Amino acid sequence: MTELSASDSAVAVGMPRIGDPAPSFTAATTQGEINFPADYAGKWVILFSHPADFTPVCTSEFMTFAAMQEQFAAYNTELVGLSVDGLYSHIAWLRTIKDKIAFRDMRDVEVTFPLVEDVSMEVARKYGMIMPGEDSTKAVRAVFVIDPKGVVRTVIYYPLSLGRNFDELLRVVKALQTADHFDVATPADWRPGDPVIVPPAGSCGTAKERMDGDADGVKCEDWFFCTREIPAAEVESAIRKRGA
Repeated sequence: MTELSASDSAVAVGMPRIGDPAPSFTAATTQGEINFPADYAGKWVILFSHPADFTPVCTSEFMTFAAMQEQFAAYNTELVGLSVDGLYSHIAWLRTIKDKIAFRDMRDVEVTFPLVEDVSMEVARKYGMIMPGEDSTKAVRAVFVIDPKGVVRTVIYYPLSLGRNFDELLRVVKALQTADHFDVATPADWRPGDPVIVPPAGSCGTAKERMDGDADGVKCEDWFFCTREIPAAEVESAIRKRGA
């Protein structure tokens, strides 16, 4: 078996799993120092990494995040970016984006959410964002969705060459909050207004009640696959602005 070097070992450890407390850190950002995740108690957070400033895919992503910032905020969700670049590089890059870059229908885009300086790679290593098989000196495109209690709820990784799907990231936030608020699960491709999956038999009526349609509003295809309708307006009313 090949032994890991000290630096590789540092990269290999510290990848948070779903259900783990989000690793804490204090860092300088483009919006001042933050103490993470304590500063975001009571809010949902998307912590995401990008490979490098002044790169085209990352530029398109930051413009998209900035353009959608109010949409995320409507669901009590804050954005925090990170790369292993320095603070002055971050500031110069974001200024260039605002002054010079147009992408699709976006231009004059100002990024106002924090972008973490992580030249030491300390935070990136805590979150498993450095993957030597992809690049040993740049962070991959990692996404961590962290709930108001500071718990990691979703982890998504993309390679350097692949830009993220931002509609999906917003859908994830809505689905997590819906699942928490209504004590349900969400099926493939779920969006507000689609049927939700009810909990297993025993926690929402007996299997016979469910199959007979006696459990309130529950429709079963079989004992293990039951759904119910929640109108989109009810979902949105429950999760918008305050989160789950």
